[in-house]
Amino acid sequence: MFYRLWLGRLGSFAQKTAAIAAFLLVWELLPRLGLIDPFLLPAFSTVLKALWRLSLSGEIVGHLLSSFRRSAAGFSIAIGVGIPLGVLMGWFKRFEKVVDPLLQVFRNTSILALFPVFILIFGLGELSKVAIIFWGTVWPTLLNTIAGVKNTDPLLIKSARSMGVTQLTLFRRVIVPAALPSILTGIRLSAANAVLILVAAEMLGANSGLGFMIFYSEQAYAIPEMYAGIVSISFLGCMVNWFLVVLERRVTGWKEQVHGG
Repeated sequence: MFYRLWLGRLGSFAQKTAAIAAFLLVWELLPRLGLIDPFLLPAFSTVLKALWRLSLSGEIVGHLLSSFRRSAAGFSIAIGVGIPLGVLMGWFKRFEKVVDPLLQVFRNTSILALFPVFILIFGLGELSKVAIIFWGTVWPTLLNTIAGVKNTDPLLIKSARSMGVTQLTLFRRVIVPAALPSILTGIRLSAANAVLILVAAEMLGANSGLGFMIFYSEQAYAIPEMYAGIVSISFLGCMVNWFLVVLERRVTGWKEQVHGG
């Protein structure tokens, strides 16, 4: 029994990593076979060696921590604003009608176009970078929270009201649990945006962070180090996504039990 379970998990892991392994193999072979200039795209093993050197020196750890602090700050503020505002807009239809047109204008304004505005208002320090990350990450959480609240089963709401529950209890026991899967999906999308926007934010006036490291390495023609920074950004994004997936499964485990039961 244990043997079959182990084989099943090994097979599942192989399926999940097959595409990544194939991509890394192609990356390793293309420059080594001369099919692409090794200066433009070093072999993956060369990038790993550069990553190892940067890790031993502690340089990449410092950049990683700086990036994590910025993205975590902007992401946390986005969650703190997006969820309450999304609940209000999803529940109070009149409020949504008033706010939604302005929200759509803001949401469809390119974050890259707003970079100069944030720099003019907040300067080139940490505040502008956190503000940029906040602006680019708040929308998935906000929109998914609105959708989750609006799509709550009306029968659940009617049943709760027929039992004479207060408005606060209705929100806490019915609306929020029903909307939670959609909210968590929005949080995952916001986290992905936080990592992506972080790189662009750190290329503007920063002196630390993975985005700064990538930009500086490219300017200094340290190409393996540049790719090491890109790999680190990807690793950071994957780890954040993995953590949120695990959190989502634990928080919404009751839903799987209901469907499974």
